[in-house]
Amino acid sequence: MTSVLYDAPGPRAKQRNILYSIAFLAALAAGVYWLYRKLDEKQQLEWVKWKPFFTDARAWETYIWPGLENTLTAAAFAMLLALPLGAFFGISRLSDHSWVRLPAGTVVELFRAIPVLILMLFADAAYSEFTDISSDDRPLYAVITGLVLYNASVLAEIVRAGILSLPKGQGEAAMAIGLRKGQIMRSVLLPQSITAMLPAIVSQLVVIVKDTALGGALLNFPELLASVRPMSAAYGANTIASFTVVAIIFVAINFALTTFASWLEGRLRRGKKSTGAVLPPAAVSGTLSTGEVGGGVDGIKGV
Repeated sequence: MTSVLYDAPGPRAKQRNILYSIAFLAALAAGVYWLYRKLDEKQQLEWVKWKPFFTDARAWETYIWPGLENTLTAAAFAMLLALPLGAFFGISRLSDHSWVRLPAGTVVELFRAIPVLILMLFADAAYSEFTDISSDDRPLYAVITGLVLYNASVLAEIVRAGILSLPKGQGEAAMAIGLRKGQIMRSVLLPQSITAMLPAIVSQLVVIVKDTALGGALLNFPELLASVRPMSAAYGANTIASFTVVAIIFVAINFALTTFASWLEGRLRRGKKSTGAVLPPAAVSGTLSTGEVGGGVDGIKGV
């Protein structure tokens, strides 16, 4: 079957595709076998290194769960603060007033250009110098601050691009019926653009969850990834097993987030579909002739 965008492969192309598939699967199998041999040589596949995660509750209660709790806390607060700030700055960049548009653009471009780890380090130094926050709580505040400043700037650009992607006729039609600029943005543009922006927003939320690990790297923030080192030391240098378990937990969190976003996007798209019945022309003309719509034909002429 041939379409405008796709040509069905011929006999030679089919054979070539089969050979490519076989070669890829062979290379993948060889890579997996090589990895298995290396891990087995280093004794990383022995049951004693994986046993604590299945039989010892202390591995979860002492190391994994406290780190996971800190990761989720930092990510949740960062999301709750970054989303409204990103929407505010994104909309502000579209303002007709230069005294609103220029400062918002400066803030967005500034914090979007600085690496999030540097923002965390600056925030930690600022909290240490100018506040009375304890040294135990300061890493959490610094991580949240860095994540909010950076990701709010990125989300602002996502919001701005999503609104600008709509046809200009949407805003012009709303203006023609007498809506003010704030009403147009709130009632017309944002509800339509949120569906288009949702995939990019979710991708940025996933980045927030993963970037919490940066706090554990240099700020001694006891997040999930930082629990690997003490856990590995406590259970006999099972570094590979510890990293694998932590990676699976990160994958599960992000998969749950993207699954929820996909469900929400589908619900929003279904909610925008029209549910009204489509009437045939005869029914419409018959209705108008009986004067049931808009006062009938005579009523329309009177207007």
